[in-house]
Amino acid sequence: MHGSEFHSYVSPSSGSRELCAWRLEVAPGTRGVPHRVSKEEILLLLEGELTATVDGVATTARAGDVVLVPAGSAFGIDNTSPSTATAWVTTSVGLQATLDSGEVISPPWTR
Repeated sequence: MHGSEFHSYVSPSSGSRELCAWRLEVAPGTRGVPHRVSKEEILLLLEGELTATVDGVATTARAGDVVLVPAGSAFGIDNTSPSTATAWVTTSVGLQATLDSGEVISPPWTR
C-alpha cells in the first residue's frame, strides 16, 4: 500500500480485542500519503531513517526513535534515504485513516 509493505502480527483476526501491531517496511525514495488517523498510533523505528510529519511538524526518526501520532492528527512518513526503513507500529483496533481526498481507509490488520 502506497509504496510500503505491512506485515501484521497482532489484530482482531489473531485474537486481540484492543491492540493491533505490525511491521512496516518503507522502500527508499518513498513519499508517504498524508492522512489523518482516528486513533493514537506509535511507531518504533527498527532500522533506517524516516521523516515523520505530525500536524505539519517534520521530525527525522532513526533506529531506536519513537514517533507518537495522537488521535486526530495529520500524519505522513517519507523515506528519502537510500535504504529501506523498518518500523514496529502499534495502535488500537478500529483505526481508520482519512486521506486528503476524503477517502477513508480501514486497514484489514486493524479490523
